[in-house]
Amino acid sequence: MKRIAIVGGGISGLATAHYLRQGLQAASRSAELVLFEARGSPGGTMRTSREQGFTMEWGPNGFLTNKPHSLELARQLGLSDRLLRSADLARKRFVFSQGRMHRLAETPGAFLQSSLLSVMGRLRVLAEPFIAPPLSGEDESVADFARRRLGSQAMEKLIEPMTAGVFAGNPDELSLASCFPRIHELETRYGGLIKAMLRLRWERRRDRDQAGMSAGPGGVMTSFDTGVQALVEVLAGKFSKELQLASEVETVGYRGGKFQLAVKTGGARSECEADAVVVAAPAYAAGALLCGLDGALSADLERIPYAPVAVAALGYEAGALAWPLDGFGFLVPRLEGRRILGALWDSSVFPARAPQGQALIRVMVGGARQPELARLPEDELLALVRGEILGLMGVSAQPVLAKVFYHKRGIPQYLKGHGRLLERVSTCLASWPRLHLNSNAYRGVSLNDCVLQSRLCAERVLRDLEIQ
Repeated sequence: MKRIAIVGGGISGLATAHYLRQGLQAASRSAELVLFEARGSPGGTMRTSREQGFTMEWGPNGFLTNKPHSLELARQLGLSDRLLRSADLARKRFVFSQGRMHRLAETPGAFLQSSLLSVMGRLRVLAEPFIAPPLSGEDESVADFARRRLGSQAMEKLIEPMTAGVFAGNPDELSLASCFPRIHELETRYGGLIKAMLRLRWERRRDRDQAGMSAGPGGVMTSFDTGVQALVEVLAGKFSKELQLASEVETVGYRGGKFQLAVKTGGARSECEADAVVVAAPAYAAGALLCGLDGALSADLERIPYAPVAVAALGYEAGALAWPLDGFGFLVPRLEGRRILGALWDSSVFPARAPQGQALIRVMVGGARQPELARLPEDELLALVRGEILGLMGVSAQPVLAKVFYHKRGIPQYLKGHGRLLERVSTCLASWPRLHLNSNAYRGVSLNDCVLQSRLCAERVLRDLEIQ
């Protein structure tokens, strides 16, 4: 019987195992699956903490329904009745600029009346259909794209904070095609964003789809009744026999036509032989354990940087808040010179995240903008966050709960040239049939992206083993 080893018990590793088992069953074939996770618990950053009646996410708040991948996985796992749709307030999103909150426009009329951009800034955005496309083949940065198509104001007050919210990254360094492939595709296919919006609106009307515009990225934010960890727990439960926790794969070698994994569990070391290997660990970890197998592959993986992020969760008595928390939350442009990236009003998005009469706010700190702040000791970081919340939201009350979740290497950064790096990685992998990489370091950081890439990875593994 063939053995498939998966290194990493986060969502990418667990979802890959799910789709592998699904594919094996569909083909009426069998193979041994083994999953190694270096930590004592699965899930990676998809962790949910509960304290004093508050439900706090360490990382992602959920997933958007603008893509079907996470919804389909939840249904396959029997989790449909545990899906939790966000409140309607979550459609309202804000940007803090020039001393106040500005609601992001959801219609063309609202955009024209918004004071977030000056009159000239709004007119510059409206000129977007007349802007020429870039030179063919250029890997343009997010910032260069935004300045070229929308103008400097829109870049600084709309695109830069959005990039910080998704990647905690610097738009001057990030690749548009790798970070926001849909936006890149819209310009390539339709010649511009406004042209694309009009064309897509016409197509929706033609197809009798009356979905309106949104200030957010589209779709409805959705989670689970007890938080995102519910998805991890169900997946891990289905692989309780195959999942080996606190088992670190130190190296991957190759001998006699099979991969040899050196595994450390506690103080004991052992070797696992496998016909196929999926490295579902972060890029830096994948690079370290593959260095003895392929130096060029290892070096490229270690070139993918990660931005540190700290998440401060603050619980308050709702009556003590000066701001109504009537939305998803807000982002802060870097030109404001503040020391946070933004905040999520979690108990407005999912009311059950806080006890009755209380509110939960999660504040994001650090990123590529100010990485040193994400490394502050907890007491200093909480003092910083409370000072910022006072200045931005007028909240002077003492929180009833304060927790910090640190992500030393939080979010992978798809820098300019990321596409070429992935091409080199693919070339290296061609020399190692049945070795596969799968994590959020390559083709998308969202939960939807991770689920999709896990399904595609499982299909490649089964195809390489001639099981499909």
